[in-house]
Amino acid sequence: MPIQPDLTFRPATLDDLPFIVGLIHEDSVVDSGEDPDPLAPPYRDAFAAIDADPNQMLMIAEIAGTPVGTFQLTFTPGIARQGQWRCTIEAVHVAPGHRSKGIGAAMMDWAVETAKARGCGMAQLTSNKLRKDAHRFYNRIGFSQSHEGFKRYL
Repeated sequence: MPIQPDLTFRPATLDDLPFIVGLIHEDSVVDSGEDPDPLAPPYRDAFAAIDADPNQMLMIAEIAGTPVGTFQLTFTPGIARQGQWRCTIEAVHVAPGHRSKGIGAAMMDWAVETAKARGCGMAQLTSNKLRKDAHRFYNRIGFSQSHEGFKRYL
């Protein structure tokens, strides 16, 4: 599927929080039952921490100046694989009206190329087990389900 020729990527700004929080909340497979205030202090604090960390990138995909997607990259050094850096791709979301147009694939291509440019030897991600369409998408673009993920909420 061809993407929009004017699709661009830029770092998120504080002004993007309503779009990001709204998209994540709308796209969530786990209904928290809350209507989040996207400018609440916890979101603003999280944005500030991400923005200040050189190993984090919170990105916006946009077409003609209008946000259509978001994702976050985390660059992590490790000892395994001879000190290989990894890029974790998180919170990948495309606005409902822009899905199935190649935007998600373009976002992932940009993420992988950025990871390579930063010296990473691996890009990794997790996806909720309920997101079967997302799993097919990630497999189609070259990601393999090589590990089982575990979480413990604190």
